[in-house]
Amino acid sequence: MYLPKDKVMLLSVINTTLRDKYESLDELCSSENIDKNQLINDLATIDYFYNPQINQFK
Repeated sequence: MYLPKDKVMLLSVINTTLRDKYESLDELCSSENIDKNQLINDLATIDYFYNPQINQFK
């Protein structure tokens, strides 16, 4: 999976992928070989945090 360097674009790609294909962040990261901690840290820099109840970064 291609992950954009721009954090806002990254947010959009991840949230869309979560919505369309995966039931959890763990499932997405495992299936797409994404470093979960790095992703969480990258999106935290723009004040977005994963909410498992809605399966999105908000």
